[in-house]
Amino acid sequence: MATRRSGAAGELRIVGGEWRGRKIRFPPVPAIRPTPDRVRETLFNWLQPVIAGSRCLDLYAGSGALGLEALSRGAAQVVFVDVDATVARHLHTTLESLGCTRGRVVRSDAGRFLGSADERAGGPFDVVFLDPPFAEPVLGGVCAELERGGWLAPNARIYLEAPAAAGEPGLPAGWALLRSKRAGEVGYHLARRDGHDTTTN
Repeated sequence: MATRRSGAAGELRIVGGEWRGRKIRFPPVPAIRPTPDRVRETLFNWLQPVIAGSRCLDLYAGSGALGLEALSRGAAQVVFVDVDATVARHLHTTLESLGCTRGRVVRSDAGRFLGSADERAGGPFDVVFLDPPFAEPVLGGVCAELERGGWLAPNARIYLEAPAAAGEPGLPAGWALLRSKRAGEVGYHLARRDGHDTTTN
């Protein structure tokens, strides 16, 4: 998450759903770089058949843009994970300001969270958002741990965001890449765990 990229610094806009058009502030942490509006719109068009009622994990939450968009569009629950204390506190405040009880914030790094048996006991996730620090090549290991640790529902969708120069991400056996696009320096991708595609373009 090395470079901020969005509209006004410190602010993002919910693209669709219950909070469509709502502006959300986020703390002035240099590492935060919310997924751009147009990318979120494309992603949630991809997820439209499955997002309502889903249980979601926003593993590198940052501004919370992806998890908040999911909640706005009817996700049953979103777990936001971020290692930064300021970010975690602000996510708590944002959920309270929205009057939303379907979000839960966990202050933790991704590895520690995925190693927690207590967290895993909450049940598998239907949708996982992976937008790690931009310069860190961690997606392969995180995907492997999600699969190995029993974190995913049988037909789970996994969103992956990484430098476009890195090309298509490597995926665990049994996963298939459903969608892949580029926006400037950003490559963004949607995978499905069992490899059968029933989504629409």
